[in-house]
Amino acid sequence: MPAPSHLDHFDLDIGLRDASCDENLPPVRRAIAALCIGVGVDDAYLSVRELREAVSLVHENAPGGRAKLAGILSTQCDDFQRAIYYCLAGRGVVEMAEAMDWLLTILKARGRTAAWLSRLRVRRKDLVSPYVSEAPDGPVVSASADFELGQSWFVERGPGPY
Repeated sequence: MPAPSHLDHFDLDIGLRDASCDENLPPVRRAIAALCIGVGVDDAYLSVRELREAVSLVHENAPGGRAKLAGILSTQCDDFQRAIYYCLAGRGVVEMAEAMDWLLTILKARGRTAAWLSRLRVRRKDLVSPYVSEAPDGPVVSASADFELGQSWFVERGPGPY
């Protein structure tokens, strides 16, 4: 059964594009949605999930949590996770976690849509990588697990509007 013509060349990034332009969303959520546009379906989801888990480990003061986060942020080949982290850094660990949970919901739906389209053999628009080079070209964070947590990890904030 052929797919309907409106599905030909489906854009998997449409949800991310919409979120990145939604004036009803906090700017930080729009920014992290925009950072995911063009990033591979599995890579984006798994990278954000790994980062979210590391942030949780640090927040819970779990053994190895800081080493895991430091390892992620100091990886020479991955600017994507650093970009997500530093977009959220300084906003408080709860807001950081909630924003990543929100993003993971979108990325999971994107992955399910990609799988559904693949099963139907519907052509998708090619994802256009947001990167112009194969490797990061700026300084990276130290891999030391002895890094100091900033004040934003400890600030008590009232319930947010989101």
